[in-house]
Amino acid sequence: MKKIYLLILISVFGFYLKGQNISEEAERKSLLNTEKNNFAKMIAFNVNPNTLNYDLKSQRIELQVDPAVQKVTGTVTSQFVPNQNMSSIYFDLATTLTVSQVLFHGNNLSFTQLSTKELKIDFANALPANSLDSLSVTYSGVPDLSTGAFTTSKQSNTPVLYTLSEPYGAQEWFPTKQSMNDKIEKIQMIVTAPSQYNVASNGKLISETISGAFKTTFWQTKYAIPAYLIAIGVTNYTKFNDTMGSPAFPFVNYVYPSTAANTTSMNNIAFTKQIMAVYEQYFGLYPYRDEKYGHMEFGWGGGMEHATMTSMGGWGQTLIAHELAHQWFGDKITCGAWNDIWLNEGFATFGEHVTREKLLSNTTDFKTYLQGQLNLITFLPSGSVYVDDANLSNQNVIFDSRLSYAKGGYVLRMLKWILGDDQFYQAIRDYNSRPNLAYNYAKTVDLKNSFLQSTGKDFTEFFNEWIYGQGYPNYSIQYGQNTVNQKITFKVSQSQSNASVPYFKMPLPIKVTGTSGETAFLALDNDTNNQLFTKDVSFPVAKVEFNYDLQLIEKNSTVAENKALATNEILSSSKIQIYPNPVKNSLNISGLKDSTAFEIYGIDGRKIKSGNYIPNSNIDVSKLSKGFYLIKIIGQTFKFIKE
Repeated sequence: MKKIYLLILISVFGFYLKGQNISEEAERKSLLNTEKNNFAKMIAFNVNPNTLNYDLKSQRIELQVDPAVQKVTGTVTSQFVPNQNMSSIYFDLATTLTVSQVLFHGNNLSFTQLSTKELKIDFANALPANSLDSLSVTYSGVPDLSTGAFTTSKQSNTPVLYTLSEPYGAQEWFPTKQSMNDKIEKIQMIVTAPSQYNVASNGKLISETISGAFKTTFWQTKYAIPAYLIAIGVTNYTKFNDTMGSPAFPFVNYVYPSTAANTTSMNNIAFTKQIMAVYEQYFGLYPYRDEKYGHMEFGWGGGMEHATMTSMGGWGQTLIAHELAHQWFGDKITCGAWNDIWLNEGFATFGEHVTREKLLSNTTDFKTYLQGQLNLITFLPSGSVYVDDANLSNQNVIFDSRLSYAKGGYVLRMLKWILGDDQFYQAIRDYNSRPNLAYNYAKTVDLKNSFLQSTGKDFTEFFNEWIYGQGYPNYSIQYGQNTVNQKITFKVSQSQSNASVPYFKMPLPIKVTGTSGETAFLALDNDTNNQLFTKDVSFPVAKVEFNYDLQLIEKNSTVAENKALATNEILSSSKIQIYPNPVKNSLNISGLKDSTAFEIYGIDGRKIKSGNYIPNSNIDVSKLSKGFYLIKIIGQTFKFIKE
């Protein structure tokens, strides 16, 4: 989304923050704050119930504008399909815009403009359900400059006009439908402006026609789009027409003349091609190849991911990467409710991760970036990635750089750690191409279900802890190596920053370095406190590192040697035994004095069950099918028979 973050360096708190993210988040909050009076008509912030009785199929938006004047005059023709018999239709439209005529099949219709920023149109006879129909609304007025949705200003003393409609600003400059349940399948944007200016917008450029002192520019997109992603920009843009990709598609940029003369900015714009190639490899083909990708410059800080043509207030490489990632995540698949804004912003922030890892940073720089993200995420002990209904009226929560952006992006990094790169990125490509989600809306549960379908893994517990839950873990990891057999035993303890999550269950990344430089990389499947693990290491250990590539969100964790673990003090005798064997319902283990991890495998090597065994308790195996099984505990493997 709109990367309009304040360039605030919070180094006084000891962490590094991406300037463009902070300004995006700050400006989003500002826009939400000015539009609070628009939310009253929206149920749970997301849906205007008056617009639920029809599907908005297309809009032909014909505008007359002059960037030197804060005014819009237009006619919008909307095609729609009623989903029930309909005697009236509502559009979202600001009260600062005055409707002069509503035309339906050549006849004028009566209408009422409501204080709730709605236009109510009454039909002479009720329209039948499931029949395509259309009407045209002609209007004029001065959009409210304070909303930020329709802005006229100056760039280098030249007038400039630009729009930014997230979340509900589209109604400030044209009649439309803004509920988060209906994408518009086709937009025709036809803008007449003084001929010295160029007009940028979504989709494909169809024509530019000069008539006297005016030029009419016709853009069209045939990809489904929510109202808030429709945009225009009007000024004396310098246009650059290029191509990218294989097979090639248009790469179109409308920039201020001062930007066109700036070598660094133009080099960064060209760098978009390299980012696009990486994203197509990891996320799937660019979603709007039949039309274009490009940028149009505007006066806000940061950027806004208008479909096919991002509006940009700066040209940093990370900002370009963030906004480009939105074309997949936020534009092609749009969060189905503002509760799920992390599906837009977290994914776009993860796009920054990918760009920095693959193109921009060496290992040290990338880890510095990641550490800055972790410092931001863990700066406060609470707050969830998912925005619950109670916080939907709080602009500070929805566009929160710490949670919706940084933590949302890092949660995806953790999923990548759990699944491995190949399986994770395939799951991401699958999510982006599912027929029920592509060019549609998605909620958090849709992402979870898509991952289940792709990987066979149920991430319900993970999502409950990291998306719906609050806070983060702190780990205390102790280790000791047996000098005889060189097995290394770990004891993992965890505390949580917020009580909403009883325990963060994660595979823990461990790097073991030997005295001669040998290395071993381990994953400890930690799901209970004070859990013990024993791993085979074939060399004397000199160093143990936790979270060595910053795979996880955690804070102030410690790693320390504990020589008691080295002598296998977890054993109460020299021999572990399992019984009864064969077993019907409950398996017991003797020879342990402390709780420790166990894993049960089928004879085919497939892991069936895992957990933490507490001495003098038992393991429930009643639901296992009859047959042979293996149980691993303290680095030892035992066979047992389930009757």
